[in-house]
Amino acid sequence: MKPPTDDALARQHSGGPSRVPGRGGNRTNRAGGAGIAEVDRQIGELVDRSTHELRLAWWQLHRTEPPQGLSRDLLIRALANQLQEQTPGGASGALQRRLQTLAGEFDRGGASFDPGVVLKTGTTLVRQWRGHAHTVVVREDGFEYQGERYRSLTVIAERITGAHWSGPRFFGLTKRPGASAGAETGR
Repeated sequence: MKPPTDDALARQHSGGPSRVPGRGGNRTNRAGGAGIAEVDRQIGELVDRSTHELRLAWWQLHRTEPPQGLSRDLLIRALANQLQEQTPGGASGALQRRLQTLAGEFDRGGASFDPGVVLKTGTTLVRQWRGHAHTVVVREDGFEYQGERYRSLTVIAERITGAHWSGPRFFGLTKRPGASAGAETGR
């Protein structure tokens, strides 16, 4: 058997605390650093770690304990996601903003929380309002309506209607709370 050369791998086999590869002092995600094969290897090693080691890796990434009740499987998936984000071309700014929005809505118990609705850049939203078709284009950094950029659909909905509206609801991107499936399809 070949002796381990990676410090994190050596700690893993020695029973000591292990870091998430690529974090801390010996970063492997610098220019010319770890490639996809290396990240795949590191992700594969997560499965072999004990739950305690996975929780320590979470602590080193987030400086907090993992959420109460987070299963071992989800812990592995979350750490694997972090490793993938470290590779060149990680999560875009738009994706990070979307995830923050979803997390906030989920924490507040928002009725509009629907992780299945993700708008891709270039998508066109059309809404008929008082006899006029209003078109919004999804951009990387927000939305475009009548040649102007907006960060929020709600602002656009308010501009169109003159009253406060939930932008996602106005454009039909969320279900109404308490609406049955039959009511949704009968529109």
